[in-house]
Amino acid sequence: MNVLEVKDLHKSFGSKTVLDGLTFSVSEGSVFGFIGRNGAGKTTTMKIILGLLQADSGEITICGERVRYGNTPTNKFVGYLPDVPEFYSYMTAREYLRLCGRVTGMKQSEIRLRTNELLELVGLAGEKHRIKGYSRGMKQRLGIAQALINRPKLLICDEPTSALDPLGRKEILEIISSAKGETSVIFSTHILSDVEKICDDAAILEKGRTVLCGTVSELKAKRSGSDVQIVPVSADDAQRIAQLLGGEVHSGTVIVANASQDKMLGILKTISESRIPVLKIEHAEPDLEQLFMEVIGE
Repeated sequence: MNVLEVKDLHKSFGSKTVLDGLTFSVSEGSVFGFIGRNGAGKTTTMKIILGLLQADSGEITICGERVRYGNTPTNKFVGYLPDVPEFYSYMTAREYLRLCGRVTGMKQSEIRLRTNELLELVGLAGEKHRIKGYSRGMKQRLGIAQALINRPKLLICDEPTSALDPLGRKEILEIISSAKGETSVIFSTHILSDVEKICDDAAILEKGRTVLCGTVSELKAKRSGSDVQIVPVSADDAQRIAQLLGGEVHSGTVIVANASQDKMLGILKTISESRIPVLKIEHAEPDLEQLFMEVIGE
């Protein structure tokens, strides 16, 4: 079953087309990677899904109900974490979650139970300081907690790791991954390695369209080959190998891009027949970053 379906979505701002027939769906209990470079239309799509922005045409349904611009009833199914969440800084995390629970109409007993669950989930159960003293990572964790307070069917995360350090990114990814046990997640990002770590499915957005969509493994398999990395004994050998194989030298390593298994056999044969000593030859697994660069033509 699909929790979210986006069909033929169009949106322009003046003469600038941002979304041009965007189509994708998010299945129940999955983490869906929504991939695109900055300015590709990811945030615009999120705002239309939330009913905060009006599409020019197209249709969106959440749990079978159609999204409408303005006061859309489908938001009862949705939790939202913006890229820069804002809070009442004079509150503690516990006070803020209780406020969010009251706003959504939850019972007091349920608010207490849910607040304890979520503070434990995001690692803030022992935090008694006011939000104004929180780091960016702590605020992102609290943002996830508030988005999950009323047990939404769909959690929308708009680039939640883009401004975090490696430790903060790791913590947020772990929280999002654990949350999919109770909700479906749209993970909007331009950090491709994050998608590979936690997403089940993904779509690549380019020029307002979904240019590729499928499971992460399916998308990676769309590359005709993967890079071969060759580490020679000397710099002179690196240049010689690059000339023979049509590769490029980066920091003493020869990179032969997009090499199929047959091409890999040819590489081994060429190096062997040329009697060039090497320290390592590695056929790297294809990744989303390589595919993404191919798709957008960079």
